[in-house]
Amino acid sequence: MNIIKIEDVQDKVLQLRNINVILDCDVAQLYGVATKEINQAVRNNPSKFPDGFVFQLKTDEKLEVVKKIDHLEKLKFSKVEPWAFTEQGLYMLATILRGEQAVRTTICIINTFVKLRELSRTVAALPQTEDKNVQKGLVQRGGEIISDLLGSDLQTEGSETELELNFAMLKLKHKIVRKK
Repeated sequence: MNIIKIEDVQDKVLQLRNINVILDCDVAQLYGVATKEINQAVRNNPSKFPDGFVFQLKTDEKLEVVKKIDHLEKLKFSKVEPWAFTEQGLYMLATILRGEQAVRTTICIINTFVKLRELSRTVAALPQTEDKNVQKGLVQRGGEIISDLLGSDLQTEGSETELELNFAMLKLKHKIVRKK
C-alpha cells in the first residue's frame, strides 16, 4: 500500500500555459496505474473533460519539459505528446478511477492545489499591503505554507528555512525553524 504525501504531488506539478498541471505519466504514477489507463479514461469519457480540464502538449512544450525536468526524460522518445491535467481535470479523473490508492491520491492532490492557491494569494497580497504587521503575518503564513509543501515529514533534529521576497521597493525576510 503506497502512502501518498503532499511532497509526492508537489514534485509533479508543472506550470504550462500559465496553469498548474500534472502530466499524464505522473498522474498514472501517483494513482498506481499505467499511463494508457489514464489516457483511456479521458478518451472513454470525453464529456467529463471539456476545454480547460486537460490539454495535449505541443511538441515544443514536450521538449522544453523534458529538458528542464529530469524524471520526464523518458518522454523524449515517446511518439505521443503527453496530456496535461489541470486541477479540474484531476478532480474529474478522480470520479472515474476507483480504489483505495485513487482516494488517497485524490485527497493529496486536492490538498496540494489548495496550498498552492493559498500561497499564490498570500504572495499576491504582499505588495498591496502597507501595514507592516499585516505584511509580517502574510510572510509568516507564506513561509508556513512553503514549509508544509516542501517538508511536512522532517526526519532531522532541527532545520531552518529562510524565505526572502524581493518586490522591487519592498523586501521581506522570514525565517522558519522546525524541530522534531
